[in-house]
Amino acid sequence: MRNLIMTVSYDGTNYFGFQAQPGGNTIQDRIEKAIWHLTGENITITSSGRTDAGVHARAQIFNFHTASSIPLERWAFALNSRLPPDIRILEARMADPEFHARRWAKRKTYRYTIDNNRTPDVFQRHLQYHHPTPLDVEAMRHALQTLIGEHDFTSFCSVGSTKLSHVRTIFDAVIERHSNTEFAASPGLIHITVTGSGFLQHMVRIIVGTLLQVGEGKRNAADMEAVLKAKDRSRAGPTAMSHGLMLWEVVY
Repeated sequence: MRNLIMTVSYDGTNYFGFQAQPGGNTIQDRIEKAIWHLTGENITITSSGRTDAGVHARAQIFNFHTASSIPLERWAFALNSRLPPDIRILEARMADPEFHARRWAKRKTYRYTIDNNRTPDVFQRHLQYHHPTPLDVEAMRHALQTLIGEHDFTSFCSVGSTKLSHVRTIFDAVIERHSNTEFAASPGLIHITVTGSGFLQHMVRIIVGTLLQVGEGKRNAADMEAVLKAKDRSRAGPTAMSHGLMLWEVVY
């Protein structure tokens, strides 16, 4: 049996998230079905983590054990020919027999994209959250820095979380502006990039929702520390829309 590790990129717009569900319309379901069509094996893949419905991935990682003798260099092409066009295997490689995509992950990076222009980009609307009014990006940056380090992130976690511990470590968090139009005065895009040891359910989206309130002037940047220490979901902002979020990178 070989343990294969694969990198997959997907547009999550039309799916109920990554993890398999009874309805069947998830990224995992589609990949496992493609593997079955290719090899005849009923395999359960293991991913680096879940992504919610509507969330995308630039480089999600998963692994599985297979008895198939298909050459390593043929796997991506063979699976892609059996997958819908919004899911693509980027590469396949051999892994240590004990490799586990979730347990072995050391850090993950997510990026949330806000289209801050008056008029949304029709071609990127499924990948960017449109916020047409001005945002105080400097205040948002100040608030975000409060979250760097090891903390209990209960305030930034779904109330439905089943995790025994809500302690996670944020290694780095940055906010950058990028112009995406020909008009110099246009606000452009705002990228919020967060790298951590792991993330709780809806954690990044709740952080973004709280930062948006700071950017709108509905909260002070200094309030972020009180929200964090409260360990109370009701103290944080709303959960930002899923389509602006992308799993950017997983490091082992």
